Amino acid sequence: MKQIVADAAINYVQDGMILGLGSGSTAALMIKSLAKEINSGKLKDIKGVPTSFQSEVLALELNIPLLDLASVNKIDLAIDGADEVDPSFQLIKGGGACHVREKLVASKADKFLIVVDETKLVKNLNKVFPLPVEVLPSAWKQVKDMISEIDGVSSLRMATKKAGPVVTDQGNLILDVLFKDGIIDPKGIEIKINNIPGVLENGLFVDLADEVLVGKIEKDAPVVYSPSKIN
Repeated sequence: MKQIVADAAINYVQDGMILGLGSGSTAALMIKSLAKEINSGKLKDIKGVPTSFQSEVLALELNIPLLDLASVNKIDLAIDGADEVDPSFQLIKGGGACHVREKLVASKADKFLIVVDETKLVKNLNKVFPLPVEVLPSAWKQVKDMISEIDGVSSLRMATKKAGPVVTDQGNLILDVLFKDGIIDPKGIEIKINNIPGVLENGLFVDLADEVLVGKIEKDAPVVYSPSKIN
C-alpha cells in the first residue's frame, strides 16, 4: 500500500518544480520513486527541499538536487506522510520527530499532498496516536505540567538504541501527549499548546493538507484513491 501510494504521488510532479521532500517510511518510498524518474530523464530540473536529516541524506544518496528552505520563496509541491488523518484532513504528524521542519515546508508550499495507507485514517485525532510536542530541553518538565492543566497526559519520548530521550534535528526534546477524549478541536489545541512557553511547535497540521492520497487493499490488490472527504 505504501509503495503504490508513493508512486501515485509522483504523477503530481512536473518539470521545473521545487518539491518539499517529506519524512517517514512512505515519504522515503516517494523520494526513491522520484529519483528513478529524474535519473531516467522523465522528470527534469527538479529540486528538493528536505524536511529532515533523513530525507536530506536519502535525497543526496539518490542524487536529487537540494535547496535550503531559507533560500526559497515558495515551494511548488510538498509531499509528505501523516500519522493520523481525520475526516476534515486535519493531521497529526511527528512520529519521526520531524514535524517542525515538515510544518515549515508545508506552510510554504502552493500544494501540500499527503500520502498514507488506510490504517492512518481516523474519526477523531489522538484517540490512539499521541500528539508530539517539541520543547526546549530545559523546559520539558514545565511544559509537561502546563499541558496537564488542559487535561493532556504527557510523556518524554525516549530513544531506542541510545540512552536517554529522543533529540530532534533542532536539538530539542519531544513530549508525546494524549487527551482523554482525543482532540475534538484541532485548531484550538494547536494554539493552546503553541502558546505555552518553552514549546517550539506541535504535530497538529491544521488546514494545511490540500489533498490526501490513500492506499488500500481491495480485492487482494493495492489501489489508491483520493477522497474529497474521508468517511
